[in-house]
Amino acid sequence: MTQTIVSDQYRQPSLRVHDRDNVRVALRDLSAGLEIDDNGHRLRLSENVRHKHKFTLHAMQPGDLVVMYGVTVGRVVAPIAEGAAITTANVEHATADAEPQGRRAQWDAPDVSAFTGQTFDGYHRPDGRVGTANHWLVVPLVFCENRNIEVLRQCVEDAIGDDPYRDYKHMARRMLHGDAQAAPAATPDASLFPNIDGVRFLTHTLGCGGTDDDAQALCQLLAGYICHPNVAGATVLSLGCQKAQIEMLKEAVAKRDPEGLRPVHYFEQQATDTEPELIRQALGSIFDGLKVANAVERRPAPLSELTIGVECGGSDGFSGLSANPLVGAVIDRLAALGGSGILSEFPELCGVEHELVARCRNDATASRFRQLMEAYQRHAASVGAHFSMNPSPGNIRDGLITDAMKSAGAAKKGGDSPIVDVLDYTEPQVRKGLNLLCSPGNDVESTTALVGSGANLVMFTTGLGTPTGNPVTPVLKLASNSELAQRMHDVIDFDAGPIIRGEADIAELADELLRLCIDTASGRYRTKAMRLSQLDFIPWKRGVSL
Repeated sequence: MTQTIVSDQYRQPSLRVHDRDNVRVALRDLSAGLEIDDNGHRLRLSENVRHKHKFTLHAMQPGDLVVMYGVTVGRVVAPIAEGAAITTANVEHATADAEPQGRRAQWDAPDVSAFTGQTFDGYHRPDGRVGTANHWLVVPLVFCENRNIEVLRQCVEDAIGDDPYRDYKHMARRMLHGDAQAAPAATPDASLFPNIDGVRFLTHTLGCGGTDDDAQALCQLLAGYICHPNVAGATVLSLGCQKAQIEMLKEAVAKRDPEGLRPVHYFEQQATDTEPELIRQALGSIFDGLKVANAVERRPAPLSELTIGVECGGSDGFSGLSANPLVGAVIDRLAALGGSGILSEFPELCGVEHELVARCRNDATASRFRQLMEAYQRHAASVGAHFSMNPSPGNIRDGLITDAMKSAGAAKKGGDSPIVDVLDYTEPQVRKGLNLLCSPGNDVESTTALVGSGANLVMFTTGLGTPTGNPVTPVLKLASNSELAQRMHDVIDFDAGPIIRGEADIAELADELLRLCIDTASGRYRTKAMRLSQLDFIPWKRGVSL
C-alpha cells in the first residue's frame, strides 16, 4: 500500500498504517488525555505514548489479536484500555494462519520511463556478469590461517600505501607524542592500480572442528565471494589438515565458474617449507593478480545487471513506515527495469508468509519458500529457539514489540513485485527479479549471505544506527528518521525521515534513491561504510542464530 505518512506538524500526531489495523503509531511523544481522531472515531489517550510506539483504538482483552499493516502481529495477554500503549507486558508474539486466496493475478509495475535506457559504469566479467567494484580477494579456508591473512593484509597495505586505518593511526601518534612528532601515514598511490577498489582480506572462525555440513557451507559461501562479479580473482590459504579441504572449495568454485574464467591461487601451509616462503608465494599471487585486475576498466552496463540485496538492522518503530517501504519501491523499479533484488532474513518474514506465497511465480516457488521456512523453524526449535525471540532489546524499546510486528515492516523492503525464485543459504541468484534468500536476522550474517548469493549492491535500513558493511559490495545505509541521519551522519548515506514528516512521498524519494544506487554502482559515490572501512564478514553457522 503506497502512502504519504505525515506527522502532527502537518496533519496528525499519529498514523493508522492499514484500514484493518486496530492500533495506531505515535509519530511523536504523545501525552495522556490527548484526543485522537481515527477516521471519525474520537478516542482519548489513557496514558503517555512514546513516539514510534503503538496504542489501541479500543479496549482489548486477553486473546484478542493485534493487527498492524493489515496482518496479525500479536495476541493480547493482559487487558488494555482504549488509547493505551501496547507493550511486552500486555502483548505476545502471534501470527495468523491465513492462506493466500490463489496466486496474485498481476503486478502493477511502477512508472520507470525516467530510467529507461539508463546505464551504470561497471566492471564486465568474462562470464557476462557486471561488477559494481573491482577487488582482489584473500581468504583462509580455516581459522588457523587467520594470522597469516593478517600478515598479508599489513604487508600489502604497507606496500601499496592503502591502509584504511591510517587516519586513526595518525590520531594515536598525535595523542601519544604530540602534534610536532607525529608524522601522518602514507597515503595510497592511486597511480599504481587506478582500476582496483582494494584488496580484501577475509577472516572467520570456521573450517574445522564443526560438522561436515559446516565445512561444505563455508566452501559454498567462499566460492560465492571468489566468483562474485565485484571480485577479479582470489588468493586462498589452507593449513592442509582441516575439514574444509582445497578440493571442496575447488568443486564449489567450479559449479559457479565451470569454464575456469576466474583466477584463483591456492597455497597450503603444511605443504610449504617455511612460513616466510608461504607469505612470499601468497604476496606474489596478490601482486600478479592486481596487475591483471587493473587491466579491467569500467564500461556502461544496463540497469538489469544490478542485483540489490536488502537488509535491515537496528530497526525502530519507523523503519516499516519510511526506510523499508522506500527500499521496496526501489526494488520494484529495478524489477520493472529487468534487474534483481534479494530479500533475506527469514525470521523477519514470520507472519507475512501468506502474502509472500501469493506473490510467488508458481506453486513450486511457493512450496520451496514454505519448506525452507518450516525447516528453519524446526532447526531453531531443536536448539531451544523460536522466531519470536528475534527482536532485540533496542527493537523493543523503539516500538517493535513482537517478531511479527517487526516482520510485517521488514518485509516491506521486498516491495510488491513477483517473487521469481527462493534460494537456500549460499545458493547463487540466477533468475532476474525478486528473490527470497534463507538467512538469519543477524545483520552481518545476513549481509554476508546476500553478497555470497550475488548481490553487487546492498541497501541497508536502520532506525537506531549500525556500522555494518561488507568487504566486496557497497552497502548504502538508510535512516528511518532524520534525527538518526543527523546524529550518525558519518554512517548514514540517505535520510528517509522526510516521509515521516510529510515533506516527501515514497515515490519521489524512491527515484532519488535509485539514482544514488546508480551513482554508487558506477563508483561515482563511495558509501559511508566503505569510507569507514566497515568490512564485515561472518558466515552463518546454521541453527545457532536467528
